[in-house]
Amino acid sequence: MNVTAAHPMESGMGIPRAVSNAESSPVAFVATRRERHLSDRIFLWVLRGSAISVVSLLGLIGLFLLVGAWPAIQKFSLGFLTGSIWDPVAENFGALPVAFGTVVSSCLGMAIAMPISVGAALFLNEMAPSLLRRVVGFLVEMLAAIPSVVYGLWGIFVLAPWLREVVQPFLGKWLGFLPFFKGPAYGVGMLAAGVILSIMVMPTVASIAREVFASIPRAQREAALALGATRWEMIRIAVLKSAKSGIMGAALLGFGRAVGETMAVTMVIGNRAEISPSLFAPSQTMASVIANEYAEAVTSLHVSALLEVALLLFFVTFLMNGFARLLIWRVAGSRKGLV
Repeated sequence: MNVTAAHPMESGMGIPRAVSNAESSPVAFVATRRERHLSDRIFLWVLRGSAISVVSLLGLIGLFLLVGAWPAIQKFSLGFLTGSIWDPVAENFGALPVAFGTVVSSCLGMAIAMPISVGAALFLNEMAPSLLRRVVGFLVEMLAAIPSVVYGLWGIFVLAPWLREVVQPFLGKWLGFLPFFKGPAYGVGMLAAGVILSIMVMPTVASIAREVFASIPRAQREAALALGATRWEMIRIAVLKSAKSGIMGAALLGFGRAVGETMAVTMVIGNRAEISPSLFAPSQTMASVIANEYAEAVTSLHVSALLEVALLLFFVTFLMNGFARLLIWRVAGSRKGLV
């Protein structure tokens, strides 16, 4: 008995019936049933709600700061950014000194931290034995777990006296002709804040730099060595040159971390809102002025000015971290052939 295949026509109708591979596949059929299941739909909406809640929380924080800072924005306008006097008694607020202190202390901290962090990451990723890599890598990451107030106490009782008695007199004697190293040696000040920040951002920069170096294909290193390159030339050509964007992203993330640091910097920077070229002079950052004055602010304009400083700090940190993440994702994507 001959069995013939069914013609792809509807019985009694001249209309062809399209049969897709997705409908005929058992896997696709099971996936379709799973997508239509009530529990899966609930789980999907819970995940969507979680993601939306995080973004909403970020927006609500920015909205809260904007509403609270609005009286100061209306009164001072752009003069708040360019004013150099911070006087709560006279209710005259200019954020330029605290912005100056934030930028200079963060840049100083990054200038100290970047060579050490990148060097440590290169050593751990390229040269260190496996046991030493695990031990030293764990200790470097442990630096990020130390509370900032502990760094501040160490800065007050150990770092500041050492800077006052040893480092600052030495720098003043040999480099005193430069404006950066003039003035009395207080111990606390911009230099102490920069050193504290450099220690605090090292784990962040070193960890991200290690991930960037690890994403570079091993074949790239072997090709450089096969062409006769020395170990240093291989690292310089095959690793550092390929990781420039990732290192820049790590630096920006570390800079964002330094900009927002509060307690440790507040305890060692001297907290004086003035602009001075000397690294020995006391200064103040945006985070430290909020920590020092928010609990003591008695007028609504003073509170509004502090909230405007917080709003500036919020946007600066958000933009720095966002740009850094884009650079790191670009490096990771290029290694996978996505960019």
